[in-house]
Amino acid sequence: MRKGGIYTREEILWEKGYAFIAGIDEVGRGPLAGPVVAGAVILKPFTYIDKLKDSKKLTPAKRAQFFSLIVNNCIDWAVGMVEAREIDRINILQASKLAMQQAIKNLKQKPDFLLIDAVKLSSEIPSQSIIKGDENSASIACASIIAKVMRDRLMDNLSLIFPQYGFEKHKGYPTKFHREKIAEYGLTPVHRKTFKFKK
Repeated sequence: MRKGGIYTREEILWEKGYAFIAGIDEVGRGPLAGPVVAGAVILKPFTYIDKLKDSKKLTPAKRAQFFSLIVNNCIDWAVGMVEAREIDRINILQASKLAMQQAIKNLKQKPDFLLIDAVKLSSEIPSQSIIKGDENSASIACASIIAKVMRDRLMDNLSLIFPQYGFEKHKGYPTKFHREKIAEYGLTPVHRKTFKFKK
């Protein structure tokens, strides 16, 4: 029996015989510092995680709970990451796509279909690009949670290396506090030099 809702696209594909559908999403396009991180998740067919939502609509505590549920109940998951220096070199859109492709490549189980948030990727694997995919696909929502939790952990680690910038609070996003610290201390190697830093 179909669950529908956020699982509708997966259910249609599962019923067509696709067993390894990978949802792909990225986080970290907007920050002034840190990497862009992509997640890839292959859910078990017709297995459901209750109250699943886009990572942006979850508190950090809820994201952590869903992260554990996802990694313990999926067929496979992986992440890809592109650092600030490479973002500056190829631009954030291309870096986001590269991180997504890395996440797919890092899966141990090769997908037989890709559900991708918003962008189109070059791949021999059949795929569908979904606008607001993290709201309209369970696999993409799971990928967004994986990517968000992993990126937040990375930014927490960077806050230990560069404590004066407060990365653990804003995760590299352009908050007033972050901009003030950039003005005070300058840029670190993890800042994206091509982004707009002035208020």
